[in-house]
Amino acid sequence: MGFREEIERLKKEKDAFIIAHYYQREEIQEVADFIGDSLELSRRCKEIPNKIIVFCGVYFMAEIAKVLAPEKKVLIPYRNAGCILADMATPDEVLELKRKHPEAKVVAYVNTYAEVKAVSDVICTSANAGEVIEKVDAHEVIFLPDGNLAAYHGKRSGKRVIPWAGYCPVHNRITWDTIERVKKRHPDALVIVHPECPPETTERADFVGSTSQLVRFVAESSHGKFIVGTEKGTLYMMRKAAPDKTLLLPDPEPLCDQMKMITPERLLRCLKEEVYEVEVPEEVAEGARRAIEAMFRL
Repeated sequence: MGFREEIERLKKEKDAFIIAHYYQREEIQEVADFIGDSLELSRRCKEIPNKIIVFCGVYFMAEIAKVLAPEKKVLIPYRNAGCILADMATPDEVLELKRKHPEAKVVAYVNTYAEVKAVSDVICTSANAGEVIEKVDAHEVIFLPDGNLAAYHGKRSGKRVIPWAGYCPVHNRITWDTIERVKKRHPDALVIVHPECPPETTERADFVGSTSQLVRFVAESSHGKFIVGTEKGTLYMMRKAAPDKTLLLPDPEPLCDQMKMITPERLLRCLKEEVYEVEVPEEVAEGARRAIEAMFRL
């Protein structure tokens, strides 16, 4: 029995639902029941009827599934699939900065661990960060942990945005030089990038958006060629949404090693043995849930 057939058999046997982020390997996306970016995945987690959720992404994403669906068994195919950006903020650091800026509200990017979400006022994703900053009830906003995302939306808001000194290593390496190497060979290509990229890149791009917004932009655009400034795995869904478009990547290609830790072999073992269950202490989950629900309200 092949990989896909075995996965389908196990999903039925275990009453499991596989959810995957855009940055996952193509083989993983092919067997997923739902693929999306952080905002879409957060919304979907609340609606899944199955007993087991298998989250093919990095650990903080699987935590969100457990926080929003505490009655479900949430599994991740590899426990050590982490996020360096999420590692760049701790609860103690957040509380210390809050003491220095008592009037500020803390807007925590979804790329944080549950303990950090629990001491924040509201969560945001790359798709709605600008809207959350504008709507949150404060003139001063502490935005963490991605400094590039804070800079991008800070310039566009009427508020004082206090940035965190964090970054996504994958997106932070998408400098304009990495774009220009490809642009010289393809001058007719539109440049579309993720807002986690450095300001030098976002300010010169033709379009800036979250992963799902980039996919939608390519599908709806009348243009035929794009340089895509985000993680390579996104091209899988872009090609499905717009098979007639030419999709190019910066040089070198952006690749998240952590996301790629979810392999077909690990997914199979996870389903067979129900290993790597995700648990979030209730006192932490309660605080994180409050901040996530605040995002949905805004």
